[in-house]
This record gives sequence, structure tokens and C-alpha cells, in this order.
Amino acid sequence: MEAQWARRKPLRLRDYDYSRSGMYFVTICTKDRVCCLSRVEAPGSVGALHEAPVITLTDLGRIVDKMIVSLPKRYPSVQIEKYVVMPNHIHLLLRLPAPETGAHRDASLPAGKTEKGGTRALLAQIVGYLKMNASKETHAKYPGLQLWQSRFHDHVVRNEADCLRIWNYIDANPAKWAEDKYYVP
Repeated sequence: MEAQWARRKPLRLRDYDYSRSGMYFVTICTKDRVCCLSRVEAPGSVGALHEAPVITLTDLGRIVDKMIVSLPKRYPSVQIEKYVVMPNHIHLLLRLPAPETGAHRDASLPAGKTEKGGTRALLAQIVGYLKMNASKETHAKYPGLQLWQSRFHDHVVRNEADCLRIWNYIDANPAKWAEDKYYVP
């Protein structure tokens, strides 16, 4: 009997240069979606119907939060527009600069080439830097713990309406945690 391997759906847009300036929505999950980064808790006051849930970061979540906040030091032209550290994933809304404005890159991608065919694009560098440094600090405190899933999901923000939808999604994510596709009870 021949083993059938499911073909993975490509995660990146075909022929899209991820080093281009623009906004990107990134989701990074923990290994096996273990809830180790934060807790989503009900608002503190009784009868507060319109208060948002409170996110309480764990020790690992504080490490990840510190690495997110440090990204502009490593990549000065990159702006973190919005982010949230959920129990088993993070969402980032990033604005990447045009290469001529001083984006940190190893080299420009040749015309028509994607990250698969050449230098890693800036977005992949940023995610790699975040995951690597959070993992290093995690391993120092918790040897052997694998923090991250191997890949990440990204979405190219196409226009202002798309940006607003993503902004609102990040804002509402804690309140809708129990319905989230990454939810693990």
C-alpha cells in the first residue's frame, strides 16, 4: 500500500516580493498550540458588560512581548502598528519600509524573484529574528522547551479597509478567544 502524503498549501503569495514596502498581518503559533504565552481573563469588575477581557502574560509571554517591542531596535524602519499576545499565538500588524528608506536586508531580491528563489525577504527575517531570540531566552530559563511552530502565517494588507478589518480583529481577539480557531480549552 502506497503512502499518500498530503500536499501542503503554499503559505506565501506566488511571485510576491515580501521585501516590498507595505503592511503585513502575521500570526505565529506556539508548538502544538500549547497555551503558554498568556491567559485571557474576564474583566475584574462585577457587572462590567462592556469592558474588554484582560490578557495576563505568563513568563514566556513576557519574553515574547519584550522581543516584539525590541523589533524596531533591530529593524529601525519597521513599525509595529498593533499586536496581541494570545495564549498560544501572537498577531502582529507590521509596516515595512520601502528598501530605499533604509530597510535592513541582506541584499535586494532580483526582479521577479520571491524569497524561495533568493535572499530571505525582510518579513521572514523579522519573524525569524523574533522567534530565534524569544527561543534563546526561553531555553535559558526552560531548557528543552520548544516554543514555536515551525512556520508562520502572513497576509498582505491590500488597502485601508483590509487594514481596519485586521486592526479590529486584533482588538477583538481576546474577547472572542473561546471562538478563536486557535482556541484550546
